[in-house]
Amino acid sequence: MTVLGSVVRYLGLLRERDFRRLWIAQSVSQVGSEVTLLALPLVAVLLLDATPFEVSLLGATQFFAFILVALPAGAWVDRLPRTRILVAADLGRAAILLVVPLAAAGHLLSMGLLYAVVFGTAILRVFFDIGYQAILPDLVERDRLAEGNSRLQVSNSAAQLLGPGIGGWLVGLLSAPIAIAVDALSFLASAIFLVGIRVRRVASTDVQVRPRSGMRREILEGVWFYRRNPLLRSLAATTVTYYVGVWFAGGTQIAYLARDLQMSPEAIGLGYSIGAIGVLAGAAAGAAIGRRFGIGPTLMASIVIGALSWAVMALAQPETALALLALSAIGVGVTSMALSINYVSLRQAITPPELQGRVNATGRWLNWTMIPLAAIGGGAVATEIGIRTTILIGSAVAFLAVPILFLSPLGSLRAMPAAVSLPEPPSPQAASR
Repeated sequence: MTVLGSVVRYLGLLRERDFRRLWIAQSVSQVGSEVTLLALPLVAVLLLDATPFEVSLLGATQFFAFILVALPAGAWVDRLPRTRILVAADLGRAAILLVVPLAAAGHLLSMGLLYAVVFGTAILRVFFDIGYQAILPDLVERDRLAEGNSRLQVSNSAAQLLGPGIGGWLVGLLSAPIAIAVDALSFLASAIFLVGIRVRRVASTDVQVRPRSGMRREILEGVWFYRRNPLLRSLAATTVTYYVGVWFAGGTQIAYLARDLQMSPEAIGLGYSIGAIGVLAGAAAGAAIGRRFGIGPTLMASIVIGALSWAVMALAQPETALALLALSAIGVGVTSMALSINYVSLRQAITPPELQGRVNATGRWLNWTMIPLAAIGGGAVATEIGIRTTILIGSAVAFLAVPILFLSPLGSLRAMPAAVSLPEPPSPQAASR
């Protein structure tokens, strides 16, 4: 009975129908996405003989979509039914990904086509990611946001545990284009589960819903809210620094593993799958860690361990590559989940329901604007001085987020702060200053 009671308590939100459908949809699509994250670079490396710079540019292309459309996407997420946005994004990604196996069958594959596919799916991922984080406060109470984010991250973690292994096996057995076709089917399955969600918007008790204004003004309201809140400003400075270092170090990792360390697709997939145990553990315990040790200390420890875990890969040799890849991925997995769960929950908790889409979009835009430049820069540096040295440089940059966090209001933050009321919107002139 005690064991059964513990299981029931752990499941928590998964017993609620609408959250459960969101969780299942996210799980299915994430498994497919992990397959594509491995398969698309392998298409470039194995079939098109791409250089390290071309591989890093392929990884960076997805972030250009966030730079271009994240802010208007946030406004649309606050305007339109969020479930419809999620379904449309899934169906669109399925259609775009099917272009790759069709082009391979017609001998029409090229780097230009791969860049277009990555960019097109990334545009739709912008809407999906902003939408699913914005819809969570519509499905659960504020004091259960960390639990909801933790369960969704467990879903992502399981996908990262299974996806690379499945992807490596599919690429080795059937080819990378066929693996991408499997991913397209996963988005169709995700859309089926999302269609049945019944959203109940959580009403705000301390704000008045304002009449809809123009798109530009609505975007500026989200930016203005982010800009005026000291916790959100500190969060942006910390995460931007950390992720710039991570992507400078990791933008060419597939090329490093396949060429420098001579790992097979199956071995690469196995290493990532073993490492995803850390992702699963971090996702399951991320919310509890934040409550136990405080949000600020949890973020700081995550950054330190994450930066060191990336640096470990610079020590790898062909005979130790699999073991160090798994070890590095475990460290990165645990810390990335603890980091993500706590900073996303913090952002959701202090944001009024009316601004969830726009503030989420602003946060992601600030976090991801510099990432493509970091990935491209890492690829260019790796081409000139080697990937090992580039990994060490990127790890050092990621570690610089520690003093930024320590000196900010986040450094001493322990508990989740109180919700913030919707502020008076600024004039376009004031917001742009």
